[in-house]
Amino acid sequence: MDTRTARKYPPLFLHLLGWSFLALFLMWQPLSWQIEFPMSFWVKQAVLFSLLITIFYLNYYIWFPKFLAKNKYSRFILFNIVSVVMLAVITEQVKIAINHGEQMDRAFKLAREANGDKKRHDRLDYFALLTALMIIGLSTSVAAVRTAQLDKQYRQNLEKEKINSELSFLKAQINPHFFFNTLNNIYALTVIDVEAAREALHKLSRMMRYVLYETQHGTVLLSQEIAFAQDYIQLMQLRLTDKVTVHLDPPNPLHDVSIAPMLFLPFIENAFKHGVSAVQPSRIDIQIRQEGHKIFVEVKNTLFTDKRAILDESNGIGLANTQRRLDLLYPGKYQLEVTENKEEKEFEVHLELETA
Repeated sequence: MDTRTARKYPPLFLHLLGWSFLALFLMWQPLSWQIEFPMSFWVKQAVLFSLLITIFYLNYYIWFPKFLAKNKYSRFILFNIVSVVMLAVITEQVKIAINHGEQMDRAFKLAREANGDKKRHDRLDYFALLTALMIIGLSTSVAAVRTAQLDKQYRQNLEKEKINSELSFLKAQINPHFFFNTLNNIYALTVIDVEAAREALHKLSRMMRYVLYETQHGTVLLSQEIAFAQDYIQLMQLRLTDKVTVHLDPPNPLHDVSIAPMLFLPFIENAFKHGVSAVQPSRIDIQIRQEGHKIFVEVKNTLFTDKRAILDESNGIGLANTQRRLDLLYPGKYQLEVTENKEEKEFEVHLELETA
């Protein structure tokens, strides 16, 4: 149910319960006088009850949202004063029409003769006015609380939709970015080794199935993400020279937990993109550890001065998007450090992720 529907149809049970208590109150107060009321009294009470309900919902649906909620205080007060005055006028006209005053005088006279009490003054009109003011105050309070709840829920829904939309956009950026690079690698490989290109296509199809189907659930198992990373590394190694050393050290033992998909790939992809050379010795070291509910990912690669891997718009697009995904999916539950050590010619990425 959206906020507009909720605003139009408040909880029926609570409203029925509230009006039941009011009806009991209107009946109990006069019954405590211990006199025999004429039928005109109950007719007048029924009319008063109906008018109080009318004032409540006029204030709840019209006066409050149109005036008080928009800081139009004078109009809000004016319309409620008019409502109270109209209630008093209508009630008085009903009393006149049904000859209520004369019948009540007769009832009180009989009660005095029977009990020897002094004449009691009828204060029912004042009671009706005070009750109307109470109803207006109650209606305003209920409307204010209801409006605050609906506004809060509306903002939460907007924020959730924004986050889901942004996550989908970021994920869409990462996946095509990866496959674009991989297809370029396979294209280059077809010129060198057709059999290796076939093997690469097989691995790529397996990886595509993972991305298209397994990652659609929002989370994947850590073992699946590591297996995907291993496939990616093996695929990339098909075109590397002997001067490049790649090592992946997974958790041992591995305790499966659910994580967001495609979190590790940008770090590894970035290392291959910026940390290998066909003519110079280079290495990529990837270590994934688990300690309790935390996952530690460390990716180190050789740093070449002509291949700076930093988190900006021109380099490391996957890294920047991954950091944004972490902000959305794991707020306050992750630490990401990116270090460029020029002296040791090493680029490092350290991720600490809390999965609980």
